[in-house]
Amino acid sequence: MPMKIAIAGASGRMGQMLIEAALGTPGFTIAAALDREGSPLQGRDCGETLGRATGVRVGADLAALAAAEVLIDFTRPEATLRHLDACVAAGVKVVIGTTGFDAAGKQAIRAASERIAIVFAPNMSVGVNATFKLIEMAARMLNQGYDIEIIEAHHRHKVDAPSGTALRMGEVVAAALG
Repeated sequence: MPMKIAIAGASGRMGQMLIEAALGTPGFTIAAALDREGSPLQGRDCGETLGRATGVRVGADLAALAAAEVLIDFTRPEATLRHLDACVAAGVKVVIGTTGFDAAGKQAIRAASERIAIVFAPNMSVGVNATFKLIEMAARMLNQGYDIEIIEAHHRHKVDAPSGTALRMGEVVAAALG
């Protein structure tokens, strides 16, 4: 039986990539596709821009989450927190790749994790997560006589700067240095 997933931010760059990945991966089926009112795909088939009919219309009604086992959310903090509340109420697991949460948002995610399963990471790349570990090791080795600076560059459409990845790198360095 395929895992039923919901994808938030269906009309966005990451949403479209997630839809494409779900359609091309055995063992997954798209149960819901969410986006804000007025989004370009609102009311249309979520696979339309990929040339694939899925039978799943993009909508803004969070009640659609009840059809899913897990929500994948790479949207924005305020939207993710609304989605998270709906997931807790429906008992739906969540994968959060959204970045830019303040302390209260991170605490809301921690609290929700006591009720539902949550994967929360600022970057889902295996390579970047390996880099986090290498940064930790380097910071410990270079803890005397060195300053550590994180510099990043992104495409012009990047929503949050510094990115969640860069912020996590800073947290890793700070923890390694005490």
